[in-house]
Amino acid sequence: MTETLTLRRPDDWHLHLRDGAVLRAVLPETARHFARAIVMPNLVPPVMTAADARAYRDRILAALPADMSFEPLMTLYLTEDTDPDDVVSAHAEGLVTAVKLYPAGATTNSASGVRDFGRVSGVLERMAEAGVPLCVHGEVTDPDIDIFDREAVFIDRVLDPIRRATPGLRVIMEHVTTADAVDYVTSAARDLGATITTHHLVINRNHILAGGIRPHYYCLPVAKREAHRRALRAAATSGDPRFFLGTDSAPHVDAAKETACGCAGIFTATNTLSILAHVFEEDGALDRLEGFASLHGPAFYGLAPNADTITLKKGAPTACPERIETADGPVTVFDPGFDLHWRVA
Repeated sequence: MTETLTLRRPDDWHLHLRDGAVLRAVLPETARHFARAIVMPNLVPPVMTAADARAYRDRILAALPADMSFEPLMTLYLTEDTDPDDVVSAHAEGLVTAVKLYPAGATTNSASGVRDFGRVSGVLERMAEAGVPLCVHGEVTDPDIDIFDREAVFIDRVLDPIRRATPGLRVIMEHVTTADAVDYVTSAARDLGATITTHHLVINRNHILAGGIRPHYYCLPVAKREAHRRALRAAATSGDPRFFLGTDSAPHVDAAKETACGCAGIFTATNTLSILAHVFEEDGALDRLEGFASLHGPAFYGLAPNADTITLKKGAPTACPERIETADGPVTVFDPGFDLHWRVA
């Protein structure tokens, strides 16, 4: 029985750090284990230009404890007015790693996102030419589309037409939640990858709704049926390099979650690696965890894997804090609903 597991130090290919007091409190939870992370740009106001990205990166690095090493990989928030020259030059400079597409109204702070996808075709063409990846929040926002169907409809109505019209554009379907998305990614010959979150490997929609509403399991895209969760588990543990870790760890203070109209987001930075080791061991795939967490993401983005390593050890159940305290209020840490026996040594 495996009780010690050494991996290349992992990266997080989808992370929310927020700003201000919350940033200062949650950043160490990621930097403790992860070397790099794709940082989401949906602040208020959004990170829309190279100047915005530089300023946000500086705030992140200023908040980083002196005894920790961490590289924020910055993204720009795509709007219908995005300047393609700004995008391309920021990427060429190494300031920006990718551009993020939010359909307007799809998730937290997405009001400035894209409504008319035809109006961003010019930017996407320039991105394809320059090798700038596009990260996609894959949901339509039409009120007549059931919330549990929005990812599948997005693939047909938006994503597939964009990819057909823009050959060579490298696309990451972020936080996929359905078997439909898994099938779409595995059917693609090239230029398409997908991140899978920690929590979508663990919860289905019953966790949110059965026996009472549980706001700390509410996220967007919302968790789906059990059959979809099983499809995500199979993809994550398969060893297929098109699938890699993006936690979508999304802190909100409890007051914003536990309210009549609570925010979407699950905070998993603190215990992600312990949960992943449990999941991969349960599925007989511990030997594939390094690929999912440490190797596939850098390969898709054209980066080298990290040189340093971390070691996970299995033993008695490990204690995990229930909350992270911030100056704005506590942030609840995701509870997977089972004991965690793996810890980062």
